[in-house]
Amino acid sequence: MPALETDLLFPDPAAEARKHKLKRLVQTPNSFFMDVKCQGCLNITTVFSHAQTVVLCGSCAQVLCTPTGGKARLSIGCSFRKKVN
Repeated sequence: MPALETDLLFPDPAAEARKHKLKRLVQTPNSFFMDVKCQGCLNITTVFSHAQTVVLCGSCAQVLCTPTGGKARLSIGCSFRKKVN
């Protein structure tokens, strides 16, 4: 009986990340919330990664991100970090 080439209980994390979100061993979404720092006033705003509208800074009204077909595109100079919870 030939051995399996891949371990079904402990799959490679890189291979799992490439799979469709419903075909993974544990189903997880591709989207996330992130904190985006405005380059003008250094104010932090929470933005959804797949935002479908233009997100503006609350204090200086500068564009933080613009929608694309999938993930939102951050403006040049804006920094972000993923929210953990």
